[in-house]
Amino acid sequence: MSNESPTIQAMQRDRVGTRYSRRLRQEGKLPAVIYGHGSDPMSIAVNSKETLAILHHGTHVLNIAVEGGDTETCLVKDLQFGYLGDDVIHVDFTRVNLDETVQVLVRLELIGEVEGAKASNAIMITDLNEIEVSCAVRNIPESLRIDLTAYESSVNVGELNLPEGVTAITSNETSIVRLQVKGDAEDEDGDTEEPAASE
Repeated sequence: MSNESPTIQAMQRDRVGTRYSRRLRQEGKLPAVIYGHGSDPMSIAVNSKETLAILHHGTHVLNIAVEGGDTETCLVKDLQFGYLGDDVIHVDFTRVNLDETVQVLVRLELIGEVEGAKASNAIMITDLNEIEVSCAVRNIPESLRIDLTAYESSVNVGELNLPEGVTAITSNETSIVRLQVKGDAEDEDGDTEEPAASE
């Protein structure tokens, strides 16, 4: 995580419901809710363009300055997408302090290709684009950069060199990248021997 979390402005919502939320989105605002730490949930609205730009960069923790209230340090807990699955229509934030331990999904940034992918009959297959980790809120990385050129033929979660204080929750045996020989790929497509012709 960067040393300083971004701050966004928010207004409290006293009305909820599909119709009102749709109206907010038409006005360029994104409905959201803040909950956790023993306090009552708070319905808010934030600037849609600003918030989505921050989330697009892999930011997990934001400071939310609520109009007429306090500034809350929050973790992005859940994103709700529209029925087409291509636009965020609601965000759940949970209150946190920077020293508490949380579990989050972190994006993998894959650079280059494994050495064995240079072979003419090899195909490099990416199995995983993010992993779940456990760490203090202040140590959440925006992404994990993996230089694939340092590996021969495959990369599993257990082989990653994670930052100090960050522990993988995803199983160590889970494949991130692996090689497949082209001939083997064709066999997996279901090629079978033709049945013998009847006499």
